[in-house]
Amino acid sequence: MAILDILTYPDSRLREYAEEIDNFSSPELQQLIDDLLETMAALPACVGVAAPQAGYSLRLLVIDCGNGRKPPAQHHGQLVVINPDILHWSGTDIGREGCLSLPDYTGNVVRAQSIRVRFQDRHGQEQTLELEGFEARVMQHEIDHLDGRLFTDRIVSRKTDLFQRKNRL
Repeated sequence: MAILDILTYPDSRLREYAEEIDNFSSPELQQLIDDLLETMAALPACVGVAAPQAGYSLRLLVIDCGNGRKPPAQHHGQLVVINPDILHWSGTDIGREGCLSLPDYTGNVVRAQSIRVRFQDRHGQEQTLELEGFEARVMQHEIDHLDGRLFTDRIVSRKTDLFQRKNRL
């Protein structure tokens, strides 16, 4: 396993729409999944990483909201998410987000409060989960990476909703 380098803005690869995965038995895919999990675990307070952030244009992400500074009371633990599709969302909430690919900034972003997402796990088995609160926010943030979007694309105003980080880990 390896800790992967994370691309930072303005790297053009962060703006690409990632490709669907159909070969789940590939040793390279399984290695990439393990590397993404190790990368997430190695970075302080990291709760998610998408494959495009590591330079792989694949619809693959990993999340674990228990890794954060303030883990939510309810979360699904470590998730490997491939080819995700948000089936339903409800409610909206504004929350502060940061990103490994934009390490110097945070911003206020409007996201759905709860979502139902369908995806495949690392073995290609279809899964459907209901996510709420912080975990739903993280999933939406990481899915945006698969679509070539950054959180700065979702802030209302760069003048009032984008903030320079004072302290970086």
